[in-house]
Amino acid sequence: MRTLITNDDGIGSPGLTALALGAVEHGWTVVVAAPAEEASGTSAGLSGAGSEGRVAVERRELSGVPGVPAYAVAAHPGLIVLAAAQGVFGEPPDVVLSGVNRGANVGRAVLHSGTVGAALTASINGARALAVSLDVGLDPGPDPHWDAAVAVAATLFDRLVALPAGAVLNLNVPDRAEASALQRAGLAEFGAVRSHIQDGEDGAFTLAAVTVDGELPPGSDARLLADGYPTVTALRSVTEDPDLHL
Repeated sequence: MRTLITNDDGIGSPGLTALALGAVEHGWTVVVAAPAEEASGTSAGLSGAGSEGRVAVERRELSGVPGVPAYAVAAHPGLIVLAAAQGVFGEPPDVVLSGVNRGANVGRAVLHSGTVGAALTASINGARALAVSLDVGLDPGPDPHWDAAVAVAATLFDRLVALPAGAVLNLNVPDRAEASALQRAGLAEFGAVRSHIQDGEDGAFTLAAVTVDGELPPGSDARLLADGYPTVTALRSVTEDPDLHL
């Protein structure tokens, strides 16, 4: 399978290299294309930092995956995936792996995630996609367990390929050396960590991540992840709603 590895943490993220290595070891043909700078929270945005519509692309060598083509792109992950689907980095990918993200992506707030946005962009362009995130929390340790996240992700690689074109899976893994059994989960309304807007005195506002108090819904991705289980959720990309009567 021709596989694109991308993320929203940027080309220098160790989670990106770990995921690329996992795909190579699985026998897939891999190309890496990721934002030159961090692009978290960009959803499926098509922004690129270039003049006159031109987006800069720089060839890189990732030490963890020697010989794998890698590109630092001055753009958000959604635009990178769209470019890949149109042959910018070689033949369009059959599979897009996005991550490993530094931090969980759970609940309906996955709408805002650049990691998930890349996967959803892949879906509407005919590829199968897997978004992978590691739940490092608000106070991460010095050595996140990237390999543990990739090990769980690898158990889904063949299952992903067997799904229909355009399928999207969202995987979240606890930051532990060894994971418990993978659980299928629904989306929570919010995760254990939530974005919070705080007004400023000058009319501006700030965005911060805060821990949410209260019980998380049983069976939800947020609850199962908080209980130490890796979770997988099948997502549907943008489509019409036949049940909404106007």
